[in-house]
Amino acid sequence: MKTTIKTLLKSVRQYKKPSMITPIFMALEAFCECLIPFFMAKLIKAIDVEGIEATVAMQQILKYGGVLLGLAIVSMMSGALAGKFAATASCGFAKNLRHDLFYRVQKFSFANVDKFSTSSLVTRLTTDVTNVQQSYQMCLRIVIRVPLQFLFAIIMSFTINPKLAWIFLSIVPVLAIILFSIMRFVMPFFRRIFKKYDALNNSVQENVGGIRVVKSFVREDYETEKFKKAAGEVRDDFTKAEKILALNNPIMTFFMNFAATLIAALSAYAIVDGGHWAAFAGFGKGELSALISYGIQMLSCLMMFSMIFVMLSMSLESARRIGEVLREESDIVSPENGLKEVKDGSIRFKNVNFKYSAKANKYALSDIDLEIASGETVGILGGTGSSKTTLIQLIPRLYDATEGEVYVGGENVKAYDLDVLRKEVSVVLQKNVLFSGTIKENLRWGNPQASDEELVRVCKLAQADEFIQSFPDGYDTYIEQGGTNVSGGQKQRLCIARALLRKPKVLILDDSTSAVDTKTDALIRHAFAQEIPDTTKIIIAQRVASVEHADKILVLDGGKIIACGNHNTLMQTSDIYREIYEAQTRGKNMNSEIPMSEANGDFVEGGDA
Repeated sequence: MKTTIKTLLKSVRQYKKPSMITPIFMALEAFCECLIPFFMAKLIKAIDVEGIEATVAMQQILKYGGVLLGLAIVSMMSGALAGKFAATASCGFAKNLRHDLFYRVQKFSFANVDKFSTSSLVTRLTTDVTNVQQSYQMCLRIVIRVPLQFLFAIIMSFTINPKLAWIFLSIVPVLAIILFSIMRFVMPFFRRIFKKYDALNNSVQENVGGIRVVKSFVREDYETEKFKKAAGEVRDDFTKAEKILALNNPIMTFFMNFAATLIAALSAYAIVDGGHWAAFAGFGKGELSALISYGIQMLSCLMMFSMIFVMLSMSLESARRIGEVLREESDIVSPENGLKEVKDGSIRFKNVNFKYSAKANKYALSDIDLEIASGETVGILGGTGSSKTTLIQLIPRLYDATEGEVYVGGENVKAYDLDVLRKEVSVVLQKNVLFSGTIKENLRWGNPQASDEELVRVCKLAQADEFIQSFPDGYDTYIEQGGTNVSGGQKQRLCIARALLRKPKVLILDDSTSAVDTKTDALIRHAFAQEIPDTTKIIIAQRVASVEHADKILVLDGGKIIACGNHNTLMQTSDIYREIYEAQTRGKNMNSEIPMSEANGDFVEGGDA
């Protein structure tokens, strides 16, 4: 836990000053509040003394009244300033913490991201940071104030009457043991709660992200029940934890009332019959009032400490989870003095084996030896799970090879600065992602300085310009979150255009034309051949037609390259490639024999519409 706290405190940074000023004002407030009962006792004693002249009595009343008023004003101002600086420090700390978390996640490799679920990272950035923020503010104010006020109250109560002051001190160890026991029982519940929070957020994320599928399959009731179950589990554990924590207040109240009653009884007896109690000689109403005030202050401090304890019980688990992310080091980093230039688009895999986890029993890729010349077009075919995507992710170092080396431009990918390598190896991933914003803003992810003419050029290459121009706002058309207001094929073409805008030396299309028709697919490939001949193009596809004219075609199965060559060569040497080609060709010929009206599901007898 000590390491976690040190890690989190690094995020305080520019808010160190208000963090240090807050305890000073809290100490001043606590000191003033502890002096108030002392001077109140003096005031009561001045009023209660018999035989004193009215002028002298009034002078003492004004004297002690003025002191009390001054202490009250200083205490109020100190508390207000402490609140102001504590709010500034805690909110700033939370802002820095969220920034550091988000920055850390952005630097993670895919392997690091795989370690934490998306829902868990969202919970850590929101709920967990809020818990830590509240605890930090409470620590700056109450954690500093409570021990100081408790210490001042003990000193002042011993000054008034040591015998009665021991009553307060005697119950402190008992309360400490009770608090420690409650904390020990409640912490496991909070650990479980935050894991279930992750599951709850995951349920919401899946449902909202797939709401169209949910409604299409009329699964609203099922999703509602699933969410209800996840929310119920959070509620059950919170209820159990709160039941234990609820013991705090009644226990504290009981001991506070017990101590106050005992002191009041003993003090009253001493005042009435003080002659029999030498220890209470000179003990009067003022001293009784002050002692009870100090007793209430001490026990109030313990009550506040119990509140801190409840908050810390929750936030310690949040702090631990945040610390896990902040301490997580990316397993893929740029080397010192990394290469700043990729010479060309040549690629080489040398004795490459890869598995996603060191604990995995089986390699996802094995025995990969491959050379791709700069400017070549390479197609990759293979069944689902044949590790096609895994293969291309090693090129821009989204993952590192477990064994062997990967070279780009004649240099090991590990020798390059990551930003340089990834700018020159542009990947259109299998899952196309557009962000909320205009089409221009989405395209300029590829190149923020790109001119409007460049945007139009790459969109024409990707066969996207025509449908963009059909929108009323053209390139200023707003894309909804996730690209929900464009079709799958349109989304794919926009993502291809975005990748082309980077003018990469290697362009990788990971099944990125699956949602476009064969004619548009052919036009895209033709544009690539004419307009970017020097760019190495790697195309993962399910359709043989998409890679048929490639310089080189790889057939993957079980994470291994089982065949490599051009179309004609593979038709003669690879049974699997030939079977795929014949099956797809046969299917296309069968479709061509069906009348168009029937193929569209609008069959009219005789073929006449």
